[in-house]
Amino acid sequence: MKTTDAEILFVPGYKGSGPDHWQSRWERNLSAARRVAMGDWHKPVFDDWRANLLAAVAQAGKPVILVGHSIGAQVITQIADECANRVAGAFLVAPPDVENPEIRPRHLLTFGPYCRDPLPFPSVTIASRNDPFCPFDKADEMAAAWGSLFIDAGLSGHLNHESGHGPWPEGLMVFSRFIGRL
Repeated sequence: MKTTDAEILFVPGYKGSGPDHWQSRWERNLSAARRVAMGDWHKPVFDDWRANLLAAVAQAGKPVILVGHSIGAQVITQIADECANRVAGAFLVAPPDVENPEIRPRHLLTFGPYCRDPLPFPSVTIASRNDPFCPFDKADEMAAAWGSLFIDAGLSGHLNHESGHGPWPEGLMVFSRFIGRL
């Protein structure tokens, strides 16, 4: 598949993705891409985010490739069965452990428990060994449940601008290979 054969929907996480975040940079450079307006970025409500993502997928005129970061990745896995016929694949980066009672802010617990069913479309999950929002073994466990190709990003923090992943060319290379295989 080529990027022009699909609609690429970016699903940011808590607080959205600022202008220097890799999602924002990729979105600016991919003509087939757009960001989903999920709702309140600073006080996310799962039901709102779920409904907004389902609506965005339903409005797409081409097969959809979902690109989620953090809780955006968790929302994608939660709605997968409801939009399986419209989604070609999902690229899931740094999913947080939404079952951890110590997660902050606490309202992120409403995005759990994480989906334990295989996703009905191909997926890649990328996780870091020192992500403050998810232990590496938990990310591996989630990816296995989803039937997702799991990629070890090493010591990369939360794979966002704050951890030094502005343009994140390594991620873009993996994303390009993933799309090419769809």
